[in-house]
Amino acid sequence: MDLKGKRIFVGLSGGVDSSVTAALLQQTGASITGVFIKGWYPPGMPCTWADDRRDAMRVAAHLGIPFHTLDAQEEYKKGVIDYLLAEYKAGRTPNPDIMCNREVKFGAFYRFAREHGADFIATGHYAQIVHSATGPQLLRGLDASKDQSYFLWGVPAEAFAHTLFPLGGMYKTEVRTLAAKFKLPVATKKDSQGICFLGSISVEDFLKNEFHPEPGIAIDESGKEIGKHNGAVLHTLGERIALESAPAGPWYVIRKDMEKNVLTVSHELAHTNNAELISLIETNWFQDVNGDVEAQYRYHGPKIQGILNRNQFVPSEPLTEPVAVGQSLVVYRGEVCVGGGIIA
Repeated sequence: MDLKGKRIFVGLSGGVDSSVTAALLQQTGASITGVFIKGWYPPGMPCTWADDRRDAMRVAAHLGIPFHTLDAQEEYKKGVIDYLLAEYKAGRTPNPDIMCNREVKFGAFYRFAREHGADFIATGHYAQIVHSATGPQLLRGLDASKDQSYFLWGVPAEAFAHTLFPLGGMYKTEVRTLAAKFKLPVATKKDSQGICFLGSISVEDFLKNEFHPEPGIAIDESGKEIGKHNGAVLHTLGERIALESAPAGPWYVIRKDMEKNVLTVSHELAHTNNAELISLIETNWFQDVNGDVEAQYRYHGPKIQGILNRNQFVPSEPLTEPVAVGQSLVVYRGEVCVGGGIIA
């Protein structure tokens, strides 16, 4: 694709990936603008957003490109935070990064860029978009350890027509090498380990601050009490959990009773829902997907073969991990992501 003279707004997070994205696109002769997306952050809790914004500004100055800050607090709070809290409160397993992409990066940021005359937006996602006469296709990233296509199933298809992922065909090691080559001020910065809107704050600390959970008991599959946990609302199905006063683990959560604040745990990662059929809601398909497909129901989880019939997935092989209500099932044909939905 010839990008010379095109206007591209790059989501600059202050990290290495988005910074290399901007630098690479600048090499094409495109007109680049950096945009830092300011989200909603928990009051009274430590957050790195100001430092990240400063790093993004330093990168923009180094590259000599315009820089803007987009205030997306409303979209973050409503589309990501409120969703996260509601799902945990109901005992389901949320995936906030998917909502962050749908509502913020390819929602608020995409609209902002297009309203200001951008031909494309670009981010540092490790996924690939192939632009063709029949429309864009979303593919897994080349680097399997970094592939982020799983988190992009909810993005409106029309947004991909105006989106670029320059890092999708690269390995992380190559990106680090390019950051040094471009002498970017964040070249040695460590990758963020937090989910998209909490930064250095752990999900557990955030939930404790919001829910103030009470300790409860953990029982085994026979109903025998074996230890204590720090609040059922803090844990998801399949999670490895540390228990107080319990025999040696590992212990995994296999059932939750939110009303009684009781967790059922097991030494084995038991199939809490070894389903013959998985129903999906809030689906988003990029193309017709009925028939044989491959699916993942956890990021970097096992790839399961099966048959998709409208909004129902029938596994054709035994499930090796618990299926958690609220988690996303993402569907592929080969390397092409064809959409997904939320497990009901």
